[in-house]
Parts: sequence; C-alpha cells; structure tokens
Amino acid sequence: MSLLHVINHPMVQHKLTIMRDKETGSKDFRELLNEISLLMGYEVTRDIPLEDVEIETPICKMTAKEVSGRKLAIVPILRAGLGMVEGLHTLVPVAKVGHIGLYRNEETHEPVEYYCKLPEDIQDRLVIVTDPMLATGGSACDAIAMLKRKGCRNIRLMCLVSVPEGIKRVQNEHPDVDIYTAAVDDHLNENAYIVPGLGDAGDRIFGTK
Repeated sequence: MSLLHVINHPMVQHKLTIMRDKETGSKDFRELLNEISLLMGYEVTRDIPLEDVEIETPICKMTAKEVSGRKLAIVPILRAGLGMVEGLHTLVPVAKVGHIGLYRNEETHEPVEYYCKLPEDIQDRLVIVTDPMLATGGSACDAIAMLKRKGCRNIRLMCLVSVPEGIKRVQNEHPDVDIYTAAVDDHLNENAYIVPGLGDAGDRIFGTK
C-alpha cells in the first residue's frame, strides 16, 4: 500500500491558511502556492540517495555528498498543477518538466484527457506528479496510469489539499505511488469539490471563473 505523507510544517500550514481565504487574490495565491511547493519539495525528495565525491574547498580536500545520479521529472496535471512547478524547479533546477492535460467533465466529474507531452527518458526518472487538489482522485489516477504506460515505475504524487475519497482511490489503483499532501480535508460535496477546500485552484491561480 502506498504511504500518505501529511506535511504539517508550521510555515506550510500558515501559508495554506492564507490561500484558503476567499479574499486572497490571484497574485498572492500564486506566490503562496510557489512557496509551499518549494517547502513540500524538501519532503518529497527527502530520501533521494547520496554518494561520496571528492572536492577541494578553499581550505583543504574533503569527501562530500551529492545526489547519486537520480534524475527527476516534474509532471503537472494541467492546468492547476502548473502552479506547483516553479517551486519544485527552484529546488531541483535540472529536473525536466512534462505536461499532462486533463479536464473534469462537469456532469460525470471524471477526467477527460486532451494533452500529453513528456521527456523522452521519462521512464528513467523519478517522476513527481503535481496537482493542488486531490478530490475524486480521477485525474491523478489517470495521469499516473498514463505515466506507467510510458514505462515509469518510480512515481510520487504531490498535492496541496486532499480528501479521504481521493486518497483511497489512488491507493487502491496505484498502491506503489506515495502521496504527499499539506492537508487532508473532510469530504467532497455534491459537486465533487473539497470541503472546506480552497475553491477551484486553477481559477484562483489564473484569475478565471
């Protein structure tokens, strides 16, 4: 079974509270999401292996640590997932970025695929899938399935706010994919929106309705 990691660092929780406030505008919302993504990235990449390297400081030679050849890819689920890319890219500037386009059918609440563009060597990378909201879990499960069809075997899901329904679906369909989230909210409403949530993340990022 995949592991659920709830990142409850005080600064993450503080920034998330401001993002939830309906009075927070798009500019501040985007900036806060970027900052939280950077902070969450430290936890998502915590267990990346290191190896010894020989370097010379201004004082002497020494044996130091560097990341051991593990290549990363960031794959946002369009469009809201784009808001989490910059923070992760700040942490791992050499990571490649792919894109998966999914939108939610407003009647069925199920995801519909419309775009997929990935690095050629995606199957050799640790893939971090980003989407601020893990609601029904449909988009996340479909995106992960698409990546697996491309040969990916090392995938992690990073989301800002989640609910038990979405977590359960991802864990059932993809028990090998760990989930990283800043909050587990109460439930989904009749329109499949997270309660209390923070509204439509894509609309709040880009100032659309």
